[in-house]
Amino acid sequence: MALQAEAIGLDSVWVYDHLLFRMPDMPDSGAHEGWSILAALAAITERVEVGMLVTGLRLRNPGLLAKIAATVDEVSGGRLILGVGAGWHDPELEAFGYPTDNRIGRFEEALEVLVPLIRSGAADFQGRWATARTAVMLPPARPDIPILIAARGPRMLGLTARHADMSNLAWFAGADDPILAQRTAALDAACEADGRDPATLVRTVGVYIRLPGATTPSPVRGQEGQPQVTEDPEAVLRGFADAGFAHAVVWLDPMNEDSLARLGEAAVHPGASAI
Repeated sequence: MALQAEAIGLDSVWVYDHLLFRMPDMPDSGAHEGWSILAALAAITERVEVGMLVTGLRLRNPGLLAKIAATVDEVSGGRLILGVGAGWHDPELEAFGYPTDNRIGRFEEALEVLVPLIRSGAADFQGRWATARTAVMLPPARPDIPILIAARGPRMLGLTARHADMSNLAWFAGADDPILAQRTAALDAACEADGRDPATLVRTVGVYIRLPGATTPSPVRGQEGQPQVTEDPEAVLRGFADAGFAHAVVWLDPMNEDSLARLGEAAVHPGASAI
């Protein structure tokens, strides 16, 4: 799928980072470990950016994550987008023995280690949950690896404004969703409160596109319930591009080669990506 995405001209390929999905009234499910998969994709592709959407920082020691990200970026030849978030699915943390308390506090402290290690090659921080004692990155990371933060609430949006090169709002079936407009306005306000020009933050959006043959439960709810099957993905992508999003990270349903080919045909605006 990654090689097909590259061949048809898409800009990037993305992986998510979860250990286990344990939803009420549904059987457990899961995926291969995300950073291992991303390293494999970095090795076999040549042009597309490779991104993580996103690593929940409660799953990773931030210093080790900086090393992992720098390594994958090196393997890719400088094509990594480092996506991070606070995480949302506590059942997987409980199952694998990770803490579930102080979600955003832990995320904020982890950034105090992760960001300096990437940007300057050194970190020295003592917090309640994160620690780095004169840590250095050898070999150093590419200092301008884009850091993307996925955020919703006010505190997370503030951290996005302070630390991120890119933001992600997800998942949406159309650019006319009023929740998307509310979150975009809140992100602008967070940038302004931090003294940052909102235009300096690259905007990405997670887009859910259902094509004929879609059968899996939808991860998003639209204004009228579940998103409907679309015969016009071009219009969906155009709406997000016109709304000012630099990248549309697309979750396809069904996820197969035919759907990916259809997405390639629809990607008439820069920034269409395949997850």
